[in-house]
Amino acid sequence: MKCTGTALKRNALAAAILAGGMVISGNAVAEPQKYTIDDEHFTMTFKVMHIGYARVIGMFREVEGQFVYDPEKQTVSDGEVVFQADSVFTNHEERDEHLRGEDFLNVSEHPEIRFEVTGFEMTGESTGKLTGDLSMLGKTNPVTLDVVLNKAAEYPIGHGDYTLGLSAHAVIERSDWGMTYGIADELVGDEVRLQFEFEANRNDGGWF
Repeated sequence: MKCTGTALKRNALAAAILAGGMVISGNAVAEPQKYTIDDEHFTMTFKVMHIGYARVIGMFREVEGQFVYDPEKQTVSDGEVVFQADSVFTNHEERDEHLRGEDFLNVSEHPEIRFEVTGFEMTGESTGKLTGDLSMLGKTNPVTLDVVLNKAAEYPIGHGDYTLGLSAHAVIERSDWGMTYGIADELVGDEVRLQFEFEANRNDGGWF
């Protein structure tokens, strides 16, 4: 079977970006690689409409996560990102306290927001769709993120690890998780726009 130049480029880029370097000597087969999210280079912002005037922008400041990519099967597995709900920040102290309360995140009963990867599909030379289950307020719903793979290379400064740089976005409705405060009277929008920008470092010592 003859491969086109575009197909070869796509396969090479997918392997280089997601696998972080394949073993190509002899008959060796590339092994799944574990990547750990660099919490110093991770930002997840959310945007929610406020009374129809403008969107409030916020973020979660405490996060940890990792994932495994299998370059042979081109699949993502064992991926998980965990946000500490009480780390929510919108640059307004009273609003942040309200968000931590029962009307919104209810952090005393649900201290964590968890996203678990269920699959990944390449859609272009550097783009894909990441699917997963988002658990919040005791409920779990599927979410799909559009992902852009920005760069894959050894870090030029500091730790020097092989690093992936990614961007991703998704739109959800918070009412799907039972968070309905302010929706009926249009004080707070139901739609939440999510944007992720982050780096993940390869664990060269193995899976764990």
